[in-house]
Amino acid sequence: MTEARDVRIKRMKMRSMRRGIKEMDLILSAYADRNLATMDRAGLETYDALLHENDQDLYQWVTGQVQPPAPYADLIADIAQTFQK
Repeated sequence: MTEARDVRIKRMKMRSMRRGIKEMDLILSAYADRNLATMDRAGLETYDALLHENDQDLYQWVTGQVQPPAPYADLIADIAQTFQK
């Protein structure tokens, strides 16, 4: 059974808001609100996979403390720009 696009986006927005550390809640929920609705299928796949990563790793990637893994590099750069605005 395939998840409908709107249901998937709602699930990912909720997962973006309820991370574990408040900083990532704020960063990812802002990014999700601004971008998920316009993402293509591949973008949603990458973002969904990113949501399964550890918050401490995500925070270090977004803040530039550590290089993100190659599959996430473009997405993390986009999230970091949203975070800095």
